Amino acid sequence: MVAAVLAGLSLLSLLTCGYLAWGSRRGGAGKAPGNPLGEEPVAGASRSQPHFIFILADDQGFRDVGYHGSEIRTPTLDKLAAEGVKLENYYVQPMCTPSRSQLITGKYQIHTGLQHSIIRPTQPNCLPLDNVTLPQKLKEVGYSTHMVGKWHLGFYRRECMPTQRGFDSFFGSLLGSGDYYTHFKCDSPGICGYDLYENDNAAWDHDNGIYSTQMYTQKVQQILASHNPRKPIFLYIAYQAVHSPLQAPGRYFEHYRSINNINRRRYAAMLACLDEAINNVTLALRKYGYYENSIIIYSSDNGGQPMAGGSNWPLRGSKGTYWEGGIRAVGFVHSPLLKNKGSVCKELVHITDWFPTLITLAEGQIDEDIQLDGYDVWETISEGRRSPRVDILHNIDPIYTKAKNGSWAAGYGIWNTAIQSAIRVNHWKLLTGNPGYSDWVPPQAFSNAGPNRWHNERISWSAGKTVWLFNITADPYERVDLSARHPEVVKQLLQRLSQFNKTAVPVRYPPKDPRSNPKLNGGVWGPWFKEDEKKKKPDKSKGANKQKKNKNKNK
Repeated sequence: MVAAVLAGLSLLSLLTCGYLAWGSRRGGAGKAPGNPLGEEPVAGASRSQPHFIFILADDQGFRDVGYHGSEIRTPTLDKLAAEGVKLENYYVQPMCTPSRSQLITGKYQIHTGLQHSIIRPTQPNCLPLDNVTLPQKLKEVGYSTHMVGKWHLGFYRRECMPTQRGFDSFFGSLLGSGDYYTHFKCDSPGICGYDLYENDNAAWDHDNGIYSTQMYTQKVQQILASHNPRKPIFLYIAYQAVHSPLQAPGRYFEHYRSINNINRRRYAAMLACLDEAINNVTLALRKYGYYENSIIIYSSDNGGQPMAGGSNWPLRGSKGTYWEGGIRAVGFVHSPLLKNKGSVCKELVHITDWFPTLITLAEGQIDEDIQLDGYDVWETISEGRRSPRVDILHNIDPIYTKAKNGSWAAGYGIWNTAIQSAIRVNHWKLLTGNPGYSDWVPPQAFSNAGPNRWHNERISWSAGKTVWLFNITADPYERVDLSARHPEVVKQLLQRLSQFNKTAVPVRYPPKDPRSNPKLNGGVWGPWFKEDEKKKKPDKSKGANKQKKNKNKNK
């Protein structure tokens, strides 16, 4: 009865205001060295263009922050969020590459061709070169741009590298994961290589066995110490933590020995180290004169993975799924420039929104032909105004069609429900196809020594189900499917999916290239594709013909 009343109210709101806002794609409208606590900062930068510090955590679960009730202590994140604006209706993508591509382009995956899975190390694939990136736009208006951490947007050719996509400097890894100490990564048996770069070259000289979270923080401190704070800087810090493999320095386990589940214990230690690192970044911002004119944005790239220690409770699902646990993220903004400090933003915000928001704050220009999917949400965050965003296309993946019972008939002739897709419009969320692992994983699931699904909450649905509808405002935990009660809403959202799909570009997901093997590149993961190889091929064929002629003469 309660669900029916809530659904009715949500339906009314959708029909009265939601569809009026629907339209086509949008145009872009470590401790600081020698830092004694309390030291006065040097003179700050000009206030006309703020410094941007974007911190992206990897695989941090929705519950895995102190202010969401976690048993893991995150005093730095809690303090920064409490003094800033907590984003409690904030969405990202369910995996690494998609979130990073949407952050850096302001576009949905369907508009870059990266709508399927992630970019694999052996694939000749990267963020398409015809996409203008956030650092490129910021450089146009005088920003110094630096990236530290995980790239994961492709590297098969030199033009795909971070320094070719708008960053003045890059220090970090190209792949999606790797050892935190040795920086080696095996994609498959025998396909292994080194993955730590400084700009366009392997950073062998910087490999001193330092844990990556601490190493990246030291690099950030060096950048801040050497840059002039009177000139604007964009610093993108994409930490490897808390992505697997689960590794952390021993001292961070001190407070978590009572956690029996080994994966959860290691995960807690990794997050504790990350929290300390962010404190050290903040201290460096203060010491070197950036803080008063800075905007710090913190975000996870996707939901947590319970089998690797992450928790999304009370949300449903996990990383890699389109349930809320895979796409609803920890996020906040901390800045002296905020007008409503110490507040909570419950307006709809998506990771694509940072592109137009930061460019507008930087006094940059967004060309009309870029056709962004993001919105400028600064007034929403800083002043508490209504968000210009009323919908989010979570994704349409035409390759992932594992829902065997999906059909056009199940989609009312509007949509093939075998296709994995998800969309949010105002209060409503629609999923089709196979959304992925759908359990609720409560905290007690981590009470045993190993992963235990005995405590997981599961829901059974009728065989062949390929459409779900939820009122996310009333039911954020996705417990009551309303698709059978509101077929008219289902049809409207299916129609919206169909409209989005007409704007999609072809999927880029090429097969692996054997030339990517690090053994062929000095033991290092790095660019292997060369344009001039095509030019050499005709010469090879000519040489082969000459050899054949000589053989014939000898005969």
